[in-house]
Amino acid sequence: MDKNRKFKSVLQYFVLAVGSVVMLVPFLWMILTAFKTASEATQMNPFIIFPSVWRKDAFLSVMSKMNFLKLYYNTLVLIIERVVCAVLTATMAGYAFGRLHFKGKNLAFSLVLFQMMVPSQIFIIPQYLMVGRLGLLNTSFGLLFPGLVTAFGTFLLRQAYMGLPASLEEAARLDGCNIGQAFLYVMAPLTKSSMVALGIFTALFAFKELMWPLVVNTEQNTMPLSAALAKLQGQFVTNYPELMAASLLACIPMVIIYLIFQKQFIEGIATSGGKL
Repeated sequence: MDKNRKFKSVLQYFVLAVGSVVMLVPFLWMILTAFKTASEATQMNPFIIFPSVWRKDAFLSVMSKMNFLKLYYNTLVLIIERVVCAVLTATMAGYAFGRLHFKGKNLAFSLVLFQMMVPSQIFIIPQYLMVGRLGLLNTSFGLLFPGLVTAFGTFLLRQAYMGLPASLEEAARLDGCNIGQAFLYVMAPLTKSSMVALGIFTALFAFKELMWPLVVNTEQNTMPLSAALAKLQGQFVTNYPELMAASLLACIPMVIIYLIFQKQFIEGIATSGGKL
């Protein structure tokens, strides 16, 4: 039995180690390519792994072409706005679907599930027309618009509220709380871990979203990092060291956020049962 347990432990750690290496290889390759020349990055015979000379030309070139401070600001504002709107609307909608009883509840929640099942690209044209007629193209609200409500967050918070015992809400009602007070002071604080998990997912989705920022924004001053990076890739020729250098600079905010909120990241994902 001891030998079997040791063998299983060794096998598990080996698989985890291999998975870690596989996940780190693209990131390491991005770092190495950022310090190469354009010819070294595309040379195949012989294949070059490490740059002959560690150059910072790609970083200087891309920083002169792109205003990273503005891009960082746009991305940070987008993430904060989306997280606030997603958590606020999903918390209230999740409580309504999970704890309240009203006419048409099942039909309304079916529409929420329908939105989760269909590809998000289906909604791009109507959303663009709505934003355009409101005169909000090339604005921060235009970027925020699809994230005002979240079907995934509504489902996640609904499941969290349904998992709470009904006795808590009944006790609050007996103490004189109305629906709003029971929700605000009793039920909502108990779903804090699910809110954190939703905030994590929303921040990641907002950071890496590409199609909608490219559609709704045409000016670089209002673009987030993802859309600005896409503009560096040419139709016929791409300077890969510059693209990798810009990608490396774009990763800095999320790395800093993760290092600061590492504990909340782990707790939120663990308690929600989700995965990134």
